[in-house]
Amino acid sequence: MTHILTLVADRNATTLSPAVIERIRRAVGGGQPVVLSPGEAADIPCPKAPEQAVIEAALEHAAIDAITTKARGRRKGLLVADMDSTIVTSETLDELAAYAGIQAEIVAITKRSMNGEIDFATALRERVGMLKGLHLDALEKTWEKTQLTPGARELVATMRAHNATTALVSGGFTFFTGRVAEQIGFHVHRANVLIDDGASLTGEVGEPILDRFSKLEILEELATERRLKLSATLAVGDGANDLDMLAAAGLGVAFHAKPIVAAKAKARVEFGNLRALLFAQGYKASEFRSG
Repeated sequence: MTHILTLVADRNATTLSPAVIERIRRAVGGGQPVVLSPGEAADIPCPKAPEQAVIEAALEHAAIDAITTKARGRRKGLLVADMDSTIVTSETLDELAAYAGIQAEIVAITKRSMNGEIDFATALRERVGMLKGLHLDALEKTWEKTQLTPGARELVATMRAHNATTALVSGGFTFFTGRVAEQIGFHVHRANVLIDDGASLTGEVGEPILDRFSKLEILEELATERRLKLSATLAVGDGANDLDMLAAAGLGVAFHAKPIVAAKAKARVEFGNLRALLFAQGYKASEFRSG
């Protein structure tokens, strides 16, 4: 069998029952399923990559993600993850803007940027400029409200336990990436730098801007350092500035992503949480580490 179809159910909405697994197995002409987590995830070996239309028809609109990978080289040696709306549940810049009383205006620009409608660097400079004069305690208050996405700790801890390098690479800010990296154990974090005068934000961001091209360069740089082929890497993100790294990685996953990203990515997680990225690599739930 050359390929594996991994099914992952959103346990808040449905259950991956033996009957459902069997229905999908028959539809794709797969072999004996391997249960990765009862009621949650299973692998179906396939003689070739199943057609997406066949998979979707067999799923019957259930809240189940389906990710196809090659049978060889499933476990990746490098994870490069976006932060906002991926590793954490919020867009930290949008939340920061609430303390300046301009959240709606900032959110509108963020949405257009993440949908690929406007240049990321231009949009970032514009939004940061609108925060000029905001007191630094707003950063602390925003951090206090920031929450990890379910499965984030397990994803990083499990891949680290299996000798993978983990990197948090964000178009957001080092103030947040540094804290997230420390909290859940990323080896590396890269992001943009907010400039302040010691009391308030100046409305400026350090140059050069970390954008979609930078994310790709970091993926390639870290893969080279580890002497890994890009096929041995995993990238995950949700916005247009993640597209290049998702396309280059061996497994590029659009996570609850914007339409333009979901349409172009090799794999999508639309229903489940970040545990799905471990199941897609063939890890069983019994192998997960909690960090």
